[in-house]
Amino acid sequence: MHELPIVREILTTLEDKYTDRFEQIVGVEIEAGLLASIQPILIQNAFEALIYDEPRYAKIELSVKLLPIIAFCENCNKNFEVLRHRFVCSCGTPSSTVVQGEELRISKVDFLVV
Repeated sequence: MHELPIVREILTTLEDKYTDRFEQIVGVEIEAGLLASIQPILIQNAFEALIYDEPRYAKIELSVKLLPIIAFCENCNKNFEVLRHRFVCSCGTPSSTVVQGEELRISKVDFLVV
């Protein structure tokens, strides 16, 4: 299960970034491209397993937003969404230039308002 180290790294990153405010974090949103091989349900399961070992994370709500694969067509000079893993623009030109879809990032952090 490669999701557990990913979730642990996300929380460690947040602890390092927000040392003074980490205890006030109540929500975290992660954006994952379809090519990142991340399954939201497996990330949620890994997070639940981590909470079991680290109860201090129990107050945090974790959500995963999947991002579509976007490629760039050099013929049309425009971006297009890759559907069914067909990296072919509507003009018929194949493309290997991925603009979006490989990323895994923390996109939003919500803090408890005091």
